[in-house]
Amino acid sequence: MDDRTLNDLLRRFGLSDKEVDTYLSLLAHGEAKASTVADAAGVSKRYVYSVSESLAERGFVEVNDHVVPTTIRANPPDEVINRLRSDVDAIRPGLEERFSRVERQTEQFEVIKSRVTVIKRIRSLLADADAEVTLSITAEHLPEIRDSLVEAVDRGVLVLLIVSGTDDAPENIEGDLGGVASVVRTWSEAMPILLTVDSAAGIVVPPELLHRSNTDRQAIHFSQEQLAPVIVGSFLGNYWPAASEVATAAPAPLPAEYANFRHTVLQATLRLRAGETPHVTVGGRWTDDDESAEVSGRVVESKQGLVEPTTNEFPVEHSLVVETDDGETVTVGGQGAFVEDVEADLVRIEADGADRDEADASGED
Repeated sequence: MDDRTLNDLLRRFGLSDKEVDTYLSLLAHGEAKASTVADAAGVSKRYVYSVSESLAERGFVEVNDHVVPTTIRANPPDEVINRLRSDVDAIRPGLEERFSRVERQTEQFEVIKSRVTVIKRIRSLLADADAEVTLSITAEHLPEIRDSLVEAVDRGVLVLLIVSGTDDAPENIEGDLGGVASVVRTWSEAMPILLTVDSAAGIVVPPELLHRSNTDRQAIHFSQEQLAPVIVGSFLGNYWPAASEVATAAPAPLPAEYANFRHTVLQATLRLRAGETPHVTVGGRWTDDDESAEVSGRVVESKQGLVEPTTNEFPVEHSLVVETDDGETVTVGGQGAFVEDVEADLVRIEADGADRDEADASGED
């Protein structure tokens, strides 16, 4: 390799022209006094000391300042190369993470023009759901995604479903809705297909796209954590109250843990309405000082708009009132809570002690 190419490559690793000259002079001498290197590199002795410290920090040389006069030794090329390779490997994860972040940002929105692709996207999103699904779908197209909904419910996902565009009386379609959702409502009016999954991704589809082959209307598939909660808020605040409740799944077996707080509220509400008093252990933070919190006690009230009769004061309010084991009353909300005392991250629901004793007694009989 000629000197010019070698110099260019070394400069790519951040070495200045003088640093390159100094380092190559040291390679030629192996180990030398600062004055010797200064003469060979055409720089001052003071500059050699300064450059050598910089080169030593990056692993190119070793400064032997414990001897008089001080000498500078070039490290073996293999050691230098391994050090450079290690540095490159160390920055790889950070570079890849930032690059993938840009890729995700560029893929946050996708325009869909095909009815077939819309159904495929819905199935794919439902298959990826971990915690929560909100969905409005026409009665005509519900059968095409029914299996995906049933699988999500079986995985323990909270599924809030509006079946729209049907003039059937609720009692005539209840039999077709078993197992497809945690709560099902119907609305006779036509409405867009709205799907959100885990408040992170979803799809918005105008009704015309699924009903007409010659329409120029388009669907939007989005993957943006800032947009999805807005869609959820619109779903729960505008469409859900206008629809009629026709089916609700039975309470899940206890004990159970939920990171999704709306699911927690639904399960606690169903238990309360069955005459039970569920016991919860809540992990999260106190909203007044942001300190970590752990609350344990009996749920005495729920404020919610998921099932009838609703008890919340505004559409997106979902909270629990807990009587702690110490006799205090604490209000618990979900992500972003600020009105309640505690913002919950994880909630464990168990049968209350009295309920467990009664169940055990029944079992003995």
